[in-house]
Amino acid sequence: MHWDFIVILLFFGGLVPWLGRRRVHQLMSLPRTTKMDRLTLYASTMAFQWAAVTVILWRATAHGIRPDQLGFSMRQPALTASLSIVLSGLFFANQVFSVSRLASRPSELKGLLPQLALKVFPQDNVERLAFVALVSTVALCEEVIYRGFIQFVFQDVTGGRVLLGILFSAVFFALAHFYQGTRGLVSTFAVGLLFAVVRTWTGSLIPLISAHFVTDLTVGFLAAVRLRGKSQESTLVATTDNDSSSTGQSL
Repeated sequence: MHWDFIVILLFFGGLVPWLGRRRVHQLMSLPRTTKMDRLTLYASTMAFQWAAVTVILWRATAHGIRPDQLGFSMRQPALTASLSIVLSGLFFANQVFSVSRLASRPSELKGLLPQLALKVFPQDNVERLAFVALVSTVALCEEVIYRGFIQFVFQDVTGGRVLLGILFSAVFFALAHFYQGTRGLVSTFAVGLLFAVVRTWTGSLIPLISAHFVTDLTVGFLAAVRLRGKSQESTLVATTDNDSSSTGQSL
């Protein structure tokens, strides 16, 4: 394996998970995030991901890797279009169901991911516009990184063993979401496996970019409204209960 590919893999397998976890700890230590905090987070994430993809495409091109080998192709238009629609629809339905179920369980709103969502998801139209740009970047860049480059590299260095390419692609994708805890690792590993299989089947990143975009946009817009509303209700109930308790004690 080329030395620069090794450096890239070490970066995404080790440094990226650590940086992600550190950033989440910093966000969770804040009582609340401001509009500037969220917009800065969106901008820095986009800059980082575009820089990473630029380096990857530069080094891949330098070693003679063609765009179609990284998934920039549409060899089977009908299959690719069909899977784009089906995957996007399935992940949209799953996100709507998951957010609705979470919102119906106030006791779970204190968990890491709901609290993180309340801090980072958009709260007004300006932030929503910036969030669309963020989701577009993440959907494209992460698919190029994990299902394009990493999947190809491991399949190539193992002599064309497709299963190893799929497996390592999913492992690296899960590690990138290490900040989500054990539950997040398991779920993103499963999604990574599914996406890598579709990438192998179609030879294209298009269905994955589409599903990734719909997934992140849906949860970002829906959770921002549903979870924030439920969180405010829970806070109000807790405050009322405390006031009642204090009144009862004084009586």
